[in-house]
Amino acid sequence: MDVSEASGKKVFVGLSGGVDSAVSAALLQRAGAKVTGVYLKGWYPPGMPCTWAADRRDAMRVAARLHIPFLTLDASEEYKRGVIDYMLSEYAAGRTPNPDVMCNREVKFGAFYRFAKERGADAIATGHYARLVREPGIPSNLGEAGHVRLSRGYDVNKDQSYFLWAVPQEVLDATIFPVGRMGKKCVRKLAKKFNVPVAEKRDSQGVCFLGNISVEEFLRAEFGVHPGDAFDEDGRPVGKHDGALLHTLGERVALAKARKPGPWFVLAKEVARNELVVGKERTPRALRARGEIVFTNAKWLGEPSRATEAQYRYRGPRVPGRVESSRGLGIQGAESQTFQSAAPLPEIPTPGQSIVFYQGDELVGGGIIAS
Repeated sequence: MDVSEASGKKVFVGLSGGVDSAVSAALLQRAGAKVTGVYLKGWYPPGMPCTWAADRRDAMRVAARLHIPFLTLDASEEYKRGVIDYMLSEYAAGRTPNPDVMCNREVKFGAFYRFAKERGADAIATGHYARLVREPGIPSNLGEAGHVRLSRGYDVNKDQSYFLWAVPQEVLDATIFPVGRMGKKCVRKLAKKFNVPVAEKRDSQGVCFLGNISVEEFLRAEFGVHPGDAFDEDGRPVGKHDGALLHTLGERVALAKARKPGPWFVLAKEVARNELVVGKERTPRALRARGEIVFTNAKWLGEPSRATEAQYRYRGPRVPGRVESSRGLGIQGAESQTFQSAAPLPEIPTPGQSIVFYQGDELVGGGIIAS
């Protein structure tokens, strides 16, 4: 369903306390929709600072300004089980998860969708920068079968389609992205025009479920600091790190007692021995000629054969290539497939992260990188 089709429809809007969701609610209201604002309360690390109370207050202020009903959905159980526990188990196994993908699947388009459906909503809406293109003649109410195609948002700097590949088709069929066809500057202008109380509020820089807490802070609190040795690709010791579980493949790392000046990048991790392999470039020598990525847990919105490029890091490069047939078992015994790049890979594929497939701007599917 598009905003222009929302007149008279009962739409639940996820109000985060930010400007994107506020403008989304205002646009739907002006289109004649019967809008209800819903704040999703998650699980938050005990003893760590969090902005959820302030964000909820901002969401309430938006609802009050728009004169729409306001509800709070306690999704802490879904957050803890589907996002936090998943993230910690993946890091403990030496992989680097993508919690925002699971946050969307389990909470923003999982618990929220069920909450809205139980209360008779025709659709849900969020402030994500992505587009949905519906095939002509297909219904768009909750609980009705339909088909929409998910595409990148028009604002390439804000596009969030990468994080939405795991959202079930039935939920996409009943979703509206009111700001997906806009740029951020336009959204800010509309916020001022609509006089929403968060028009000047800065965008959140934290991970979906942690608010302004960084992943590094969270992991340090959970796993602690455990200094270990760092080696170059030839096996020579080059310095000390603060814990293999705290670092991601390809990221820049500050070494203590470094024998050579940096910058240093993480090329490999040996979690059991708490060791890192580092190099002066983001890609190890052995990978620079490689053109294959193995992935599991695939979900397809279109035929895999339609995928003409992949993206395996948010805002990462678009890599041309093709998806090939299954080749065995990957992460946790799941069936694996391969993406064959048309050229050497520009960056390290990080196990546990998402690889997302496109044809042009249309999202065809996605999966979890195994190797």
